[in-house]
Amino acid sequence: MPKDKEKEPEEPGIWHFREVPREAIVKAKIGAALEGLSVKAYIIKLVEAHWKDLEKGGSIPKSK
Repeated sequence: MPKDKEKEPEEPGIWHFREVPREAIVKAKIGAALEGLSVKAYIIKLVEAHWKDLEKGGSIPKSK
């Protein structure tokens, strides 16, 4: 495979959650609104911050 060949971007995945506690939904909506984000963007931001903490502690491998 030639080195200059561009990588195809990864297709995003789809997650569907069931039985999420109503309180968690409300808090996610409030947190997202306070930061001016969508709930999706807010949750991704929270998860990525948590992953960085786990990477610092050596619990998961570092991102590229």
